[in-house]
Amino acid sequence: MAETLHLVCSHCAAINRIPSLRLAEAPKCGQCHRSLFAGHPAELSSANFRRFIERNDVPVVVDFWAPWCGPCQMMAPEYSAAAAELEPKVRLAKLNTDAEPGLAGEFGIRGIPTLICFKSGREVARQSGAMRRPDIVRWALSHA
Repeated sequence: MAETLHLVCSHCAAINRIPSLRLAEAPKCGQCHRSLFAGHPAELSSANFRRFIERNDVPVVVDFWAPWCGPCQMMAPEYSAAAAELEPKVRLAKLNTDAEPGLAGEFGIRGIPTLICFKSGREVARQSGAMRRPDIVRWALSHA
């Protein structure tokens, strides 16, 4: 029997139970019926941050970034491409540190972009500085 995983919908924040063997079958949210794996990073805010990192049973990598940051802007398309490659093994998300300074402070973000890998709501790895898609994928999988 396949293990059942919990996945938080990035659109409506509903928690879905999906058999692990069906992750590659493009599962949809039971509440809003949108794809659970969109192929791009989920946008997080203080309203959905904790639920997303704590209730997903797959690792979540969060990019702490800001719109004025040149390296963040340079890395954005690479990060999006990595999301399409990493799903469904790893979920990628973004948090705008200008819009959410409290969360940035809570996690001690000193420089951006900073990637943090979470498993079951706990930080397991951190990497600062812009990265290209192959490096993002390699780093995320090494901590997944």
